[in-house]
Amino acid sequence: MGYIFADITLDNPRRADLAPVPARALADTGALNLCIPQHLANQLQLETESIREVSMADGRMINVPYVGPIRVAFGKRTCFVGALVFGDEVLLGAVPMEDMDLIVDPLRQRVTVDPASPNIPHARAKPAVGQALLAAVGAIAHAPPSAAPRLARTHEDEPMPNTARLPASSVPAAAKSSNALSVTRMM
Repeated sequence: MGYIFADITLDNPRRADLAPVPARALADTGALNLCIPQHLANQLQLETESIREVSMADGRMINVPYVGPIRVAFGKRTCFVGALVFGDEVLLGAVPMEDMDLIVDPLRQRVTVDPASPNIPHARAKPAVGQALLAAVGAIAHAPPSAAPRLARTHEDEPMPNTARLPASSVPAAAKSSNALSVTRMM
């Protein structure tokens, strides 16, 4: 498999008076961040937010400017990220690609939108803890110390200090991993 590039547009959302800059970016799913050369950071007049230590492929550690925000556009998809400033080409890492729901198609040697979500980017998120579980944890945290022995049980139903077992009926389906959930009680 060879190198795969994506045609993207970069611009500074804080400077609407500056024209967006088209760029041909090397798609690198092994890298996390967007990386841009110094001349692009200068052209977009991006502010340095901080200095970041970067591990290079050869094992060296270097300190580089982290600039932003940058609006990255691929077709009709956009995201806002920061960028590491180093190198002589634009590198499109996993974070902006994931944010815009892009995939690398090795067969066609191109970056494209995820065919499973062609109209808008799809985001993956873990389910939130349900209100019933939060209420149960709150009740346990505020229970009197005398309630601990009857609430505390291990998987073998032996008392275990500072631990309560919630029945499966009080745990939302998305949060269930077994028939009961152990919650540590703060004393």
